Amino acid sequence: MSVRTRSEALFAEALRHTPGGVHSPVRAFRAVGGSPFFAASAAGARVMDADGNAYIDYVGTWGPAILGHAAGPVVEAVQAAAARGTSFGIPHEGEVALARQVKAMVPSVEKVRFCNSGTESTMAAIRLARGFTGRDLIVKFAGCYHGHSDALLVKAGSGALTLGTPDSAGVPEAVARQTLVLPFNDPEALRATFRDHGRSLAAVILELVPANAGLYLPRPGFLEELRRLTHDHGTVLIADEVMTGFRLGPAGAQGVFGLTPDLSCFGKIIGGGLPVGAFGGRGDIMDRLAPLGPVYQAGTLSGNPLAMAAGLAALETLRTTDAWNRLEALGAELEQGMVAGAKAARIPVRFQGIGSMFCAYFTDRPVWNLDDAMHSDRTRFARFFHGMLDRGVYLAPSQFEAGFLSTAHTSDDIETTVRAAEAVFATL
Repeated sequence: MSVRTRSEALFAEALRHTPGGVHSPVRAFRAVGGSPFFAASAAGARVMDADGNAYIDYVGTWGPAILGHAAGPVVEAVQAAAARGTSFGIPHEGEVALARQVKAMVPSVEKVRFCNSGTESTMAAIRLARGFTGRDLIVKFAGCYHGHSDALLVKAGSGALTLGTPDSAGVPEAVARQTLVLPFNDPEALRATFRDHGRSLAAVILELVPANAGLYLPRPGFLEELRRLTHDHGTVLIADEVMTGFRLGPAGAQGVFGLTPDLSCFGKIIGGGLPVGAFGGRGDIMDRLAPLGPVYQAGTLSGNPLAMAAGLAALETLRTTDAWNRLEALGAELEQGMVAGAKAARIPVRFQGIGSMFCAYFTDRPVWNLDDAMHSDRTRFARFFHGMLDRGVYLAPSQFEAGFLSTAHTSDDIETTVRAAEAVFATL
């Protein structure tokens, strides 16, 4: 077992200054017990803690580190940009370059605007859809997490599920009533909602691959039915690709599944690991934004030159290398090894993945939506998490988070991870 005395001291100190000792809830390890380790540095596929322990990292700063930590092209781009100025609050060439790159990679995006986080991007997209349609109601799906804005923090996933409070205090009932929540992968519920409320629906927002309640995939035909209904009713379809954007391929999940949304939201990889968000889509909708239209959205640090440089370096590296094929191969290796290890130990595990994203549910039933995910054995997952951490493998400290591979991971890393999992499975 790794010694983490320095991390424990830092956490005790953090508790004196910060609610829960963390600046984002899931980091507190509440879902798995114990106290979190504190990072000291990270490079490639490894993160090092304050006590000098190294871990194979499958969290990857919750998704952005697709090239691994401290990737050379990204670090060099940020260093060069910082020397020219860390913030302008003025239009600059980096914004134009990254916007051009996003449009080239995602065909549904005709215009794009940058902001500072995934939460900002989804919040702005919802406001824009309402301003464009003149309607108020929106639809989201149970377990899909779209950030912590009031309208979207209703039946959310991720940290909200981890804490057992899917509906946050502080969200006015009047706001929550404007959000209709449906089960994912239920086309009949979708059709009924449009039948009853179609004339009032401004937008439907979803993660095409829900990855904030673990990870599950859309059933065949579900996305096609959603696109048909939104089109027929004049409802804006918003694809939340904050996690999947540029990770599952150049056009994200919408490219994989052949979906053309009206608006898309991005974060994480689009900033190369720096704080960033973006939303974009049809030009006629985007042109409703100020200063052209009546929908207001702004940000002092939007288009920050460091984030633009990092994002451009990340996307160019992905686009010009064999990154996505490599990630697919690594994902397949990990799935094969984990499934075999669980089967040999007779442990009920439902391993689900797509490309470089994955989740292991401790259940023997298929997982297609939030209700299915909630049947996972979270006590067993917590034991698995700590067993892996003690063997130098860092997974997300929650059953309801996806794992991420990077191009810095190697087949040796996968083999080490599988061997560790086999040892832990034997103790469960």
